Amino acid sequence: MENVINTLHLSGKVIGTPVVGHEAFGEKFYYLTLGVPRLSGAMDHLPVTLSERLLDGAMLKDGDELAIEGQVRSYNKIIEGAGRLLITAFAQKIVELDERENPNQIQLTGTLCKAPAYRTTPFGREIADMMLAVNRAYGKSDYIPCITWGRSARFAAKLCVGDRITLTGRLQSRAYQKQMPDGTVVEKTAYEVSVGHLELIDGESAISDPAQAARGDFQANAMMPQ
Repeated sequence: MENVINTLHLSGKVIGTPVVGHEAFGEKFYYLTLGVPRLSGAMDHLPVTLSERLLDGAMLKDGDELAIEGQVRSYNKIIEGAGRLLITAFAQKIVELDERENPNQIQLTGTLCKAPAYRTTPFGREIADMMLAVNRAYGKSDYIPCITWGRSARFAAKLCVGDRITLTGRLQSRAYQKQMPDGTVVEKTAYEVSVGHLELIDGESAISDPAQAARGDFQANAMMPQ
């Protein structure tokens, strides 16, 4: 069986009030927003899905500290008549908060399902967008957008559909503006994995940008999800 990795650790503070998002086999799942700090002082506002079973009768409220371990998950939803890929941090365990630990960590292993999109910004910044398919149980897969830059972007640009890669990074939120068909502009938020280290599974190539990964404040305005 192929080596599949999808691990996530997030810690931060609950923003707003969790709401019941859906129910499966009699088990309720709550949707909440977790504010996760960056080293730069900025904060990512990340969507989290959490089972009532993990709460053990307690209820989270605005401002509560929360640390979770789980996976990055994706699912399709029809919004305004069009299919949209939604990303969430799926909590599998609530863990003790450790302020010495990096509050935003992700490790993924999967297969590129689209050709990487390489570009440079008007300021000369090199960026590559990737879509990674990560298998999970029962024949399902999560499709996770990832973004990298600089040397990593140049490396990613040479990869092909079907290549298997492993990466580490963090889950980030990014606000952007989208112009609608009627000319109005609406504010939207994208969620993606910001890549700190990228490696081809065959082990021949490994690219990382430790300075950027540590700084944790990159905003890529070139990627505009639908």
